Amino acid sequence: MEMTGALAGVRVVELGGIGPGPHAAMLLADLGADVVRVERPGGGLQALPDPSKDAVMRGRRSVAADLRDPDDLQRVLTLLDHADVLIDGFRPGVTDRLGLGPDTLAERNPRLIYGRMTGWGADGPLRGRAGHDINYLSITGVLHAIRTEEARPTAPLNLVGDYGGGSLYLVVGILAALHERERSGRGQEVDAAIVDGVASLAQLVWSMRGQGVWTDRPASNLLDTGAPFYDTYACADGGYVAVGALEPQFYAQLLDGLDLVPDELPQQYDPSGWPTLRETFTRAFATRARDEWAEVFADTDACVTPVLTFEEAGAHPHLAARGTITEVDEVVQAAPAPRLSRSTSTAPGRAPAPGSTELDEVISGWADPA
Repeated sequence: MEMTGALAGVRVVELGGIGPGPHAAMLLADLGADVVRVERPGGGLQALPDPSKDAVMRGRRSVAADLRDPDDLQRVLTLLDHADVLIDGFRPGVTDRLGLGPDTLAERNPRLIYGRMTGWGADGPLRGRAGHDINYLSITGVLHAIRTEEARPTAPLNLVGDYGGGSLYLVVGILAALHERERSGRGQEVDAAIVDGVASLAQLVWSMRGQGVWTDRPASNLLDTGAPFYDTYACADGGYVAVGALEPQFYAQLLDGLDLVPDELPQQYDPSGWPTLRETFTRAFATRARDEWAEVFADTDACVTPVLTFEEAGAHPHLAARGTITEVDEVVQAAPAPRLSRSTSTAPGRAPAPGSTELDEVISGWADPA
């Protein structure tokens, strides 16, 4: 498989699973890595009922192997002898029992980078327990903060845990290990635990707590909808706008667009006046439709934007101009990110059918790339 991009020539083996592991593999493939996904015979686990439309699986080949079968295991080990990176999304200990643990692989291929993607981490009392995105957010304090004062905590899809604190941190670790290998010539294990990544993502909140400007009371802080100038508001047609006018100069443009007089309102950063400001903004935004407000603020720095659906997002002029949302074989999906000025990312392709590539074919190609 000929790839372009900054990671062209990097060979990645992904042990089939769901969640952040496949997302990390997609990111590496988008950046040019040659990624091979090892599936269970029969297709293994899939996130969608139609694998060909699962854009997270794009950009790699798929081979079938039963890791409990000695012959298949030996072939996968041979493949890993020629790999640069392994992505393991199983619970700690599973690959060791299968004969694919980091110590075993390091003896065979000292340059291999072993990317371990877990929720709880490679050690700690919960290391062997099941969990999902919502569970990892709950014990780090993040889920408690994503709520209004009256409502129960709301899961932010699987973006903050699985992808934000999981796959992105795994990719950062893999890239760092690849860079370090240029000096040492040796691979190493990357322990990417979602709980660690989520805690790291929340560093600003920890910092604000340390300075006494963040409390655990929901919707009472600057960035958790406590501030009326950082929140969403209902419009006359039932749509919503998002307001993020934090800076005084942007806040002034917000008031101007709403036809409000600053001298008649409480000061922006005086919390005692926030209930009054919220009531005022609520009444004002309710007088026009969402898209009318979008037009009012379109050419300003008031930081007011319409809350769009996924269907609407692809048609937004800015995303359309950048090609942020693309379509491949009638499957609408996000384009590769980030973008590099010289090393162009690989164009997205259709997701492979599970097991559609012969394992021996990949082994042969990696063993003798010429």
